[in-house]
Amino acid sequence: MVDYSQSVSTISRGENGASSKDASQLDTAGEAILRLLHKAAGAAEANNRRALETAQKLSSQLRAAEDRIAELETEVHHYREKSERAEEWLLKISVEIEDRLINEPGEKRRQMIRRD
Repeated sequence: MVDYSQSVSTISRGENGASSKDASQLDTAGEAILRLLHKAAGAAEANNRRALETAQKLSSQLRAAEDRIAELETEVHHYREKSERAEEWLLKISVEIEDRLINEPGEKRRQMIRRD
């Protein structure tokens, strides 16, 4: 970036016979424009810094969310397997109850009736 005072002095030296009043007005306008450009550049840099900070913050939050999702998916998988095993055991228990308490007593009664 060009130094502001250096730019103004370079422009001021190149008057080439223009009247002092015109040169003064031009210098004032040029200086005002340069001040506005510097101000705009500063604002743009500040906006850029804020945008970068926000992007970094959001990126960090996204990584944390992705990590948490992975943890929850692992937990879901664990509990799904546990639930399936519990269902298998309930089925085995149900079959055992049906065989021992429902089917077997009736069959024993029939066998006793046949013996008589």
